[in-house]
Amino acid sequence: MNTPVRLYAALPAAETGGKDKQQGLEVTALQRERLGKPVREVQVTGVAEVSCPADRASVRVSVASTKESVNEATNSISRRLEYILQTIRQHGVRDEHTSVRQFLRRDADTFSMNAEIVVTFSEFQKMEQMCSILLEKLDRSVHVGAPQFFHSAASLSQLRLHACVAAVENAQEKASKISQLLGESLGSPLLVREEETKEWRNEEEAAGREHSSTALLPLLPHIPTATASSQVSVSFSFRDKSKKKL
Repeated sequence: MNTPVRLYAALPAAETGGKDKQQGLEVTALQRERLGKPVREVQVTGVAEVSCPADRASVRVSVASTKESVNEATNSISRRLEYILQTIRQHGVRDEHTSVRQFLRRDADTFSMNAEIVVTFSEFQKMEQMCSILLEKLDRSVHVGAPQFFHSAASLSQLRLHACVAAVENAQEKASKISQLLGESLGSPLLVREEETKEWRNEEEAAGREHSSTALLPLLPHIPTATASSQVSVSFSFRDKSKKKL
């Protein structure tokens, strides 16, 4: 029976620029039995971080009216509400991405009606154009809130996937270099396992911008960034040198 042989090697941590970051590598070359034949493999650990900006933004638009009769209050709101919804549609927003709430109340001898529209955009330029038009045409009779940026579920899913793929690519690149160093030829992967994932939002940039701003230069809305990291463990086989001789 062949005795298993173990060889351990370690490389120092390494980092690269850009959105992907590589970390330390642990390499283990082993020889073990498989179907009566020794199988030699190398095990590596790869890490990567990938970031992406928010791909969605919601804007809250509200109008209010106070009149002596219910009809006057509702008519005033209806006219502005119809113009707002028409403007939203003209900027390519579907009805399912728009929600409308209306509330009527009585205060002594007057009636007050409020309407609130929440719009979700995927194209930020169209969002900015719509806000400008509403403020220009309706002036003080409308309130347009600051946009709230966020990541869609599909965007976060792709972010996690890209982080995992990048970590595997990093591990494969390192394993290839180690195999060359050991005088071996890297074979096919035997096992890929994602050991750890992390995810967070980056608000540091927004804090820095607030600190450096002045009263004469109002801040533009900050688009947050989400970052996902993945750590994987991958095992690759070494090619059988005896087949080359044949």
